[in-house]
Amino acid sequence: MSESSSNSGATGAVGLSRRGIAALALFLQWTLIAAITVMLVCIVMQVVMRYVFGRTPSWTEELAILMFAWATLGGFALGVREGFHVRLTFLRDLLPAYARGPAERSLDGLAALLGAYLVWSGWLYVDATVGSTSAAIQYPIELLHGLAPAAGALVFLFALERALVGATAEGPADDLETKTL
Repeated sequence: MSESSSNSGATGAVGLSRRGIAALALFLQWTLIAAITVMLVCIVMQVVMRYVFGRTPSWTEELAILMFAWATLGGFALGVREGFHVRLTFLRDLLPAYARGPAERSLDGLAALLGAYLVWSGWLYVDATVGSTSAAIQYPIELLHGLAPAAGALVFLFALERALVGATAEGPADDLETKTL
């Protein structure tokens, strides 16, 4: 096998994995839209039922909390991939231009470690609460607590992608300055 054919295979594999990660990020966006929509419907229903009918369904609050948890944790993961998470750049801006790219990739590596830690610690919490159910809906509480390791896995994957191949297709890491503090 020639060197050029092995390089094109690696490039093809990288391109395929990046397309897979992009598809996962798109799916994540749609789940976040759905979660926020359900959460808002539950809150509106709760307010209307309380002030118009004087009775609030108990399940609306639990469902809204579950959707809020996913919107927060899933949004955190998407923010890592898209580079719209809040961060300070004044230290990075002090670096010479040639050092900013490696510094960004190092920070993305640290974010990947944070994602891995969230998977590990979140899984320990899920394991500690196995068998519990929510008060009103009676869904397995592992569903709520499992959102942390799921989001951690996404953070790990998205940050690792950024650390290894740079920023997503939306633009290089240096273009993130307009999106950061």
